[in-house]
Amino acid sequence: MTAPSADLPVSKAGDGLMRLTDVALALILLLLATLPMLVIAVLILADDGRPVLFRQTRVGRGARHFTILKFRTMTHDRNRATGTVTGPVTAADRQRFETTISGDPRITRVGRVLRPLHMDELPQILNVLSGDMSLVGVRPDVPVQQADYTDQEWIDRHVLRPGITGLAQIDSGIDSMAARTACDLVWVRNRSFGLYLSILFRTFFKVLKRNSL
Repeated sequence: MTAPSADLPVSKAGDGLMRLTDVALALILLLLATLPMLVIAVLILADDGRPVLFRQTRVGRGARHFTILKFRTMTHDRNRATGTVTGPVTAADRQRFETTISGDPRITRVGRVLRPLHMDELPQILNVLSGDMSLVGVRPDVPVQQADYTDQEWIDRHVLRPGITGLAQIDSGIDSMAARTACDLVWVRNRSFGLYLSILFRTFFKVLKRNSL
């Protein structure tokens, strides 16, 4: 199975406008965030040394791999599985991959501040400008997480660029993998420039509300 579902629109009239808006907003965000990013880099170096950035292979549009950028918020762990595989994904591969949990002891002091504010994701502005990501889309998975989906779901969710935020991230009712996947595919099928703007605004106010409590 190599083709998207028959009812899934591979392209829409608003896709080009969303990409132009991605670039314009990312440039503005980069300008505004340059100084805070430099401060964060210095704090990470002082707290836990190099590297400042965390790089990881993720799956993007067309199931192509790219390197996602984040500020490093966890301690060094050379034995931690990266989630990258060279062949078919097995259950053992998936079991070895550990996702971060709330209160994870590997999170650094700086990381405990950055993660709730989502400031660790600021370097992904560069992923947007490079064309690997969008501001809005499905969150990109590591290759080994293919085991969490059916073959068709995996193909369908990679029709578009993955996003920094998305429909699933603003829906407080998402409480399972199945629900998140369904929400992701709603975006892929029903995306529009209006929905894109709505998700951006709702993400902004959700983060603002969470961090004002």
